[in-house]
Amino acid sequence: MTEQKKTRRQMLEEFVAQKPDDAFSRYGLAMECMNSGDPTAADLHFRALLDHHADYIAAYLMYGQLLARESRPAEARQVLSNGIAAAAKKGDQHARSEMEALLTELG
Repeated sequence: MTEQKKTRRQMLEEFVAQKPDDAFSRYGLAMECMNSGDPTAADLHFRALLDHHADYIAAYLMYGQLLARESRPAEARQVLSNGIAAAAKKGDQHARSEMEALLTELG
């Protein structure tokens, strides 16, 4: 009898369960949820990630995109504004400019 192959999401969920503070695994899980059509779970994981790792710059852009796609522009603007500040503090001009562009699109 062979064990059923786990999905990418199941593996990431196990990683996060074992090490909830691991930013890379949490980000991967948030992205997997977002890309597989589960925006509610993605929202939860992006929030948890940014609550504990406010310097995880890529999460702000991806979370902002998710919120914009989910017709939540006010929340997207807030996340992007926070991300722009975090990117500026870290000196990440590329991420900052991407988030500024999305913020401009949102109006």
